[in-house]
Amino acid sequence: MDADETRSYPRESRNVVNRLSKRAAYDYETIHGIVNAASVVHVSFLPPSPSGNYYENPQELLPMILPMIGKIGVYPNGGDEAPVCYLHGHVSSRLMKISPTTSALDAAESDGLSVCIAATHIDGLVLALNPFSHSYNYRSAILQGAATVVSDGDEKLWAMTLITNGVLPHRWENTNPPTPAEMQSTQILKVRIVTASAKIRAEGPHDQRSNVQNEELVRRVWTGVVPVFEGFGEPVPSTYNGVPTLPEDIREYLRQENVKRKNDAIRAAKGGDHGVVEQTSTPSL
Repeated sequence: MDADETRSYPRESRNVVNRLSKRAAYDYETIHGIVNAASVVHVSFLPPSPSGNYYENPQELLPMILPMIGKIGVYPNGGDEAPVCYLHGHVSSRLMKISPTTSALDAAESDGLSVCIAATHIDGLVLALNPFSHSYNYRSAILQGAATVVSDGDEKLWAMTLITNGVLPHRWENTNPPTPAEMQSTQILKVRIVTASAKIRAEGPHDQRSNVQNEELVRRVWTGVVPVFEGFGEPVPSTYNGVPTLPEDIREYLRQENVKRKNDAIRAAKGGDHGVVEQTSTPSL
């Protein structure tokens, strides 16, 4: 059994799912799978106050959020078995500039820049008898942790390989290695995960009993789930491409992923409950 199947993040006030807690998950396998399957993650952080004092200028207390590429992994030579989230960015980006380096942590007596990372997948449109009961089928994960810029060259190279191959398997090995200048302009942020949680909806609509018992309404309004999935289209070669046909490993990966994502969305649409609920005061997300 894989370690991620048995390990979980502790449930704390910061990460516990309060509403519809039956949809929550705290295990590594679920949370890491949602993040690693996401094309984009969104990273929230609080930048330094321009004036240096948030209390004198509360209007400066505005968080920022950036779309980034991120993957979770364990650096084999790091001496730490805890998975971390690696984020890819340019050396001049604001987030990279304000995050301390891993080698400077001891001197700074800091754990790093506090960040929150979100990953979300929409798996279906849940259509009910009235707008109040409409919803999405979804998978979402939230990570909270401390970010530092990776200063070790070997770990940086390993993380770049992890991220590249996380986008397309074996892409790093089958392309030209980055130049020293490219390595210098690219920065890797390492987020030590302090706490995390996931929330998943994979079921049909839940309508109020009074609506379900309304025969005219049931016959007039279609209800159910429309599967939603992110898919790959037919590859378009570049103007300077010299390879006459798309490599079979890429084509097969795209085909398998499209089939998997479609089947996962359909499975979510058919799974769980398709039922009746009593009158509630909040939507069903």
